[in-house]
This record gives sequence, structure tokens and C-alpha cells, in this order.
Amino acid sequence: MHHGGLQAGSPLRTPRAAAVAGIVFSVLLITALALLKVSVPAKPAVAGAWLTESGRRTAVVVALNLVPFSGIAFLWLIGVLRDRVGVREDRFFATVFLGSGLLFVGMLFVAAAVAGGLIAETASRVSHPPGPDTLVLGRNVTSILLNVYSMRMAAVFTLTTVTIARRTQIASRWLLAAGLATAVVLLVGNGVSAWVELLFPAWILALSIDILVSGPGTSATA
Repeated sequence: MHHGGLQAGSPLRTPRAAAVAGIVFSVLLITALALLKVSVPAKPAVAGAWLTESGRRTAVVVALNLVPFSGIAFLWLIGVLRDRVGVREDRFFATVFLGSGLLFVGMLFVAAAVAGGLIAETASRVSHPPGPDTLVLGRNVTSILLNVYSMRMAAVFTLTTVTIARRTQIASRWLLAAGLATAVVLLVGNGVSAWVELLFPAWILALSIDILVSGPGTSATA
């Protein structure tokens, strides 16, 4: 009897766990990216000039410290979504879904580490700060990792998540269409706007809230 109760309860808990993980990830990443966008000018006149302003530097440090926790929540989201698919998960789907998610987190962490390394280097060498060439290189590496490579992986992850949501019927149809649009923009919209990368966590947030509000009843047929 106890074993049967666990079997009956598992499908009810999994969508809620995915929703909570998705909300935590989205809120943390949106906050981190917004702080970075506001604090670091898109095209600074002098490389690293923002590092001399304590307010902007503190905001960037806070944003970088949020990134690891958003990555942890994202890994939790991957786990509960894969558990949701269960035995119906095929090898091709599992590889693309898990691979794109792990690559996204990995490159997000590397971008944050490069930015954090520049700040730490500047703070430790107040009298002799890094030269402008070093600052420009670090900025470009961080920007390319975040805006180009990690966002492409986010697009692939979005497409596979749309497939999960469609198969398990845990999300509204309009969110599936919005997910497809988000994936297309992330794939080909680099450079259109400095805020494009916010689309990914925003869509995950909308999906998570929809799953949480809908409750377990919507996934009973799955």
C-alpha cells in the first residue's frame, strides 16, 4: 500500500518541483543579467571605467554571485523535467536536452568567472590596474560566451522543453508557441538588442508559473 501511494504521488510532485526550480532560476538569472546590463555600459568610452565606480562594481559583484545559484536551480529543473518524461524519453531527445542544458550552465559559469576574475584582478592591483587591452579582451570573451554561445544552447534547450511540455501537457498552448518564437530569436537575433538574452529566463518563468497555477490536474493524462 505504501509503495502504491508513492507511485500515485510522484506525478503530482514532479510538475511542482519543476515549476519551483524554474521560478528560482528565472528570478535569479533575470536579476543578475539586469544588474549587469544596467551597471556595465554597452559601449564604454574608456575600457574598465565602470570599475572605478563603487556602486556599479558592487552591483556587478552581486550579479556574479547570483549566477551559481541560478545554475543550481537550472540543473534541478533539468532533473525534474527528465523525471517527468520518464520511460518515454528516447536517447536522441535525452542527449540534446541534457547536452544543451549542461553546455548552457557551463558557459554561463565560465562567462561569470572571467568577469569575476577581472574584478578581482583590478581590486588586488589598485595602484597598477590591468591595462585597457586586458579589460577589453575580458569584456569581449564574457560577452561572446554569454550572448552568442550560451544563448544558442538556451535556444536548443527551449525547443526540447517545448517538446516536453507538449508531450506531458503541463503547459498552455500559447506558451509552446512563445517558446518556439523565443528559440528562433535566440538563434538568429544576436545583436538585435542588448536585452535579448532575457527572453530565455522570462519564458522559463512564464512556463513555470503556468505549471504551478494549473496544478497537477493538467498532467494527469500524461
